[in-house]
Amino acid sequence: MKIVVAVDSFKGSLTSLEAGEAIKEGILKAGAHEVIVKPLADGGEGTTEAFVTGYGGEFIRIPVQGPLGKEVHAAYGYLRKEKMAIMEMASSSGITLIREEEKNPMKTSTFGFGEMIIDALEKGCRRFLLGIGGSATNDGGIGMLTALGFAFLDQDGERVSPDGEGLARIRSVSTEHVHPLLSKASFQVACDVNNPLLGPNGATSIYGPQKGVTEHTKPLLEEGMRNYADVTAQTIGKDFRNHPGAGAAGGLGFALLGYLQAELKEGITLVLEAIGLNEDLQDADLVFTGEGRIDAQSAMGKAPGGVAQLAGKYGVKVIALGGSVSRDVDTLNSMGIHACFSILNEIVSLEEAMDKEVARKNLIQTAQQIMRLLDQ
Repeated sequence: MKIVVAVDSFKGSLTSLEAGEAIKEGILKAGAHEVIVKPLADGGEGTTEAFVTGYGGEFIRIPVQGPLGKEVHAAYGYLRKEKMAIMEMASSSGITLIREEEKNPMKTSTFGFGEMIIDALEKGCRRFLLGIGGSATNDGGIGMLTALGFAFLDQDGERVSPDGEGLARIRSVSTEHVHPLLSKASFQVACDVNNPLLGPNGATSIYGPQKGVTEHTKPLLEEGMRNYADVTAQTIGKDFRNHPGAGAAGGLGFALLGYLQAELKEGITLVLEAIGLNEDLQDADLVFTGEGRIDAQSAMGKAPGGVAQLAGKYGVKVIALGGSVSRDVDTLNSMGIHACFSILNEIVSLEEAMDKEVARKNLIQTAQQIMRLLDQ
């Protein structure tokens, strides 16, 4: 029997790869099978770690400008053989990098994210998988683009500040000094929001308040973003302001679409394509998936649901394992996960249940017992 194991991390306990290897051990204890373990994440937090550990990559740590210009140490995943970088913009420009009283989207910038991209380009990366959740910014991505060599100029031909405040002053864009390696790179972006750049559902209105947008700064940022969109459309000959996801990460989605020709996709879809799960499932007999808690949300945009949807194309049975399984399990069954099992076999404290060795042993035992039944 060919069995594919693709589980998300059990957060606070086991990484995706550790959990997958434990399930594999349990399967093989029950009998001889072909087992393929794939690292998995949903495009959000933990995606970089999943790829680095799963494909023998490395973490690159570099000093970059943080959201307010102070130096921070950002990290990204580097897969040398694949010439691929996996980055989370929150590592350089995330809201967790500034204190509550420092939040000010007029001043915060994605410049450090651009510095990360340059570092990877110069290390040989040509494929980029980007996660853009958790930003502290509302700069439309001009900070990132400025770091990459784009020049946003005011009416006097001077560079504007690469932040939210600078958006309203943009009158033209110069591409004369764009990094020469940028044209050789492709960008895929994990984006699970569909917000446009402007309007009541746009970047400033929906996500701005959590970043410090006030009733005073909201119209300033909105008009600045509108001006930026107008100048961009004139510059590149295309208008992405209403494209789904343009408003993601304070308009960073708009910059990636328009200036880097990036492809925005649902996070789990992008990850599944990147790990090549489609090819592994074509002749598989069974797939194990799962995460720390299995509930109705597991089937909607998260790793187990994505695996189940893909497996359904090939008629592959899907088993989900979790530390806990909610009572709405029928919803999961109707969405392609054929059976769900909790790996807990006795009443224990949350701390004990999440202990790395306890979780590993529970996964081994549960997988082994399931396979003993299926092998009969």
